[in-house]
Amino acid sequence: MKKNYKLLLICLAIPLAVGGISALISGGGMKAFETMSKPPLSPPGWLFPVVWTILYLLMGYSLYLILTSRADEKLVGRGVYLFFMQLFFNFFWSIFFFKFELYFFSFGWLVVMWALIIFMMITFYKISKKACFVNIPYILWVTFAGYLNLGIALMN
Repeated sequence: MKKNYKLLLICLAIPLAVGGISALISGGGMKAFETMSKPPLSPPGWLFPVVWTILYLLMGYSLYLILTSRADEKLVGRGVYLFFMQLFFNFFWSIFFFKFELYFFSFGWLVVMWALIIFMMITFYKISKKACFVNIPYILWVTFAGYLNLGIALMN
């Protein structure tokens, strides 16, 4: 199958842009993160943008795999819908957490996001196993983020 590089770049750019805009709106939230009480195993602040950049690229690649699959249009549509729903929740999570410091609300929001990612991955699996599997680091990181979020909510 011939690669559609224009579509691939668009698919990679979408989550990167969403994450970048969310980070800009969140402002100096990482500065506050460095000073708050955190649970054990909390990584240093510099690691977050590195990890999120990689995860956004993997997300974008999975979207590309879904859009270029030859799967049933209805199933692809459901996968794309779930992709953008979880990305919507992803966008607002850091704003709620870092900008507004709504730690318990952010945790609940993250739980919904986690469920949307799982539903997205299940749908992606039916279309392209590879599209599902490249999101494993994402769901693992969001699970870890849930642990950190709840720990911070309880400690601050």
